[in-house]
Amino acid sequence: MATAWGMKVRLRPGMCKWMTAGRGIIHQEMPKGDASGRMHGFQLWANLPASLKMTVPRYQEVKKAEIPQITDDDGTEVRLVCGKFWGKTGPVDGIAADPIYLDVTVPPGRRKTLPVETTRHAFAYVFAGSGKFCNASGPLAVPTEPVGWADVKPPTDAANRSLVLFDRGDEVMVQAEEEGVRFLLVSASRWKSPWLGMVPSS
Repeated sequence: MATAWGMKVRLRPGMCKWMTAGRGIIHQEMPKGDASGRMHGFQLWANLPASLKMTVPRYQEVKKAEIPQITDDDGTEVRLVCGKFWGKTGPVDGIAADPIYLDVTVPPGRRKTLPVETTRHAFAYVFAGSGKFCNASGPLAVPTEPVGWADVKPPTDAANRSLVLFDRGDEVMVQAEEEGVRFLLVSASRWKSPWLGMVPSS
């Protein structure tokens, strides 16, 4: 990835980059996968409140070794990218939405309860294995590029490439299936602020 500041960064497995666009930042992404052109990564866009729309742009680069990995007694593993969780603090800081960004792996057959503050919006995105989430929306399958949204039907279980939304509550409970489950669990402050998505015209 290259930015208008002249910065060039090569993202390696397990790394994270966090950009706050603010009043504007130009950057170019040049993804390069494995020998077959495949790659595995995520982009998350967080809104800024109206008072910070024109804030100074900021870039944070986080190496894999800087992301805390916490292992619970039952074998559940959590990589903490941003926020505070289980007594640890993630390396990404100063984000207006105050997100808690977790990469969670629950072993096969385990049931796990994870705390979430009632003042937050939260969602889970499953990207390996499968599981069942208690008191959540029906899993929404996230299509790959060749598939249209209108062709997608909600699956019965939250399997690979499923998005699960949560209402107000103080915890998330997941039951891992026989192959275990790995998912992003993201929560952030609630505010009602308009947003505008912009993409280059073709």
